[in-house]
Parts: sequence; structure tokens; C-alpha cells
Amino acid sequence: MSLVKRNGNSNWLPGLTNWFDDFMTRDMFDWSNTNYSHTGTTLPAVNIKESDDHFSVEVAAPGMSREDFKVELDNNLLTISSERKDEKVENEGERFSKREFSYQSFQRSFTLPNGLVKEDKIEAKYKDGVLQLIIPKNEEAKKRMPRTIKIG
Repeated sequence: MSLVKRNGNSNWLPGLTNWFDDFMTRDMFDWSNTNYSHTGTTLPAVNIKESDDHFSVEVAAPGMSREDFKVELDNNLLTISSERKDEKVENEGERFSKREFSYQSFQRSFTLPNGLVKEDKIEAKYKDGVLQLIIPKNEEAKKRMPRTIKIG
């Protein structure tokens, strides 16, 4: 048996009232967890991993080329962006009833730990639809092995 919380306590069409209350409180109205920007465009999914030696940022962007990306580091703000235009060009003298333009862009920014990464050693590569950045850590940021201290 499972317990289900019902909102409302009305005798007026109780089934409909409870269904409506449950419907209005579901997560489908929580748009904060989607991959949409404030402009309504889709943002690529991002994975961020941390190891003892580095951070790894993976951006899913299939169908693009390495020339489509721009990666910038300004102080400790890492920005990954892309801008791509595609035009279907018609030859001179051809008549067309439809001409399609395509413009895609995105920008994602991440704050790196202040002073804990080797900014000049960041590497980026694009392979199989994934842009990957490797961000090495400074010695101070690396996890150190526990040390046993002798008690005297």
C-alpha cells in the first residue's frame, strides 16, 4: 500500500478537485531543470567531472565542427560558445518558392575555482560530437594522501 497526499478538502466533485490539485502541483510546471536558455533556444547538455589531477568538461554538440566553437577564459570565467549559419544557396536564374536559413548559437559559462587551476594548460578537443575540455589542477588543489603523524 502506498500513501498519496491529496490537496484540498472539498466535497464538491472531490475526484475532480483532487485530480486538478495534483495536476497543478506536478513537476511539469518546473521549467528550471530544462536545457533551455532565457531566449528559448536549446542549450547543449554538459557533464563536469573531477579527478585528483583535473576537471573535465564535456559538451554534447553533434553535427558541429571544431571551427564552430569559441572557448574563452576571462579571469576564472570559462565561456564556451558557438555560432553557426547555414544557407541553402540557389543558383542565379533559378526560381524558388522556399528558401531556408539556419542560425544556431549557444553560450555556456562556468566559474573555475579561483587560483586552483593551471589556466595556461587547459586543452580542448572535439571528437564524435563531444567537445571536451581538460582543466588541470594546481598542486595546491590536488587531493593529498592522508599522512600519519607520529605522536611523541
